[in-house]
Amino acid sequence: MSKNHSSSSPPATHRLISIAAYCLPFFNSLQYSRFLLSQYPNLSLLFEPIIPFLSLYRSIPYASFVAFFALYLGLVRNPNVNRYVRFNAMQAVTLDVLLVLPVLMQRIFSPGRVGLGFKVMVWSHNFIFLFAVLCFVYSAGSCVLGRTPYLPFVADAASRQI
Repeated sequence: MSKNHSSSSPPATHRLISIAAYCLPFFNSLQYSRFLLSQYPNLSLLFEPIIPFLSLYRSIPYASFVAFFALYLGLVRNPNVNRYVRFNAMQAVTLDVLLVLPVLMQRIFSPGRVGLGFKVMVWSHNFIFLFAVLCFVYSAGSCVLGRTPYLPFVADAASRQI
């Protein structure tokens, strides 16, 4: 469940910045959607509203790299930034780092295009994508409500870095 360490709700600007931070791992998780969306094409309709933002994001060379360091250095490591924003940015950065690990594993083990290795890769991509979408929806919803989202596997690591 969400916890809020202060009795007052964060200002709207802090909420918006926090929601924007969660866009980084969400956009980067879309690479894991190809199997699920090809199996269930109607699901792609849910993502049509973000296509212009995604197109802009992907049109900028090294956008993911720049966004990562902007979040980390500009928000997480900046003591002048509110703790609520720093914590949310750190969770987003941590989640983004975790999203790189399956790609590395895929490149190391090269599962091919058939067989059990391929099936495990498809299942894991589907799970990772669904997990990332749920994290985004939960985090954005919590931020809209002025609550602090605590993501599984991520919140403790983020807390230690703040």
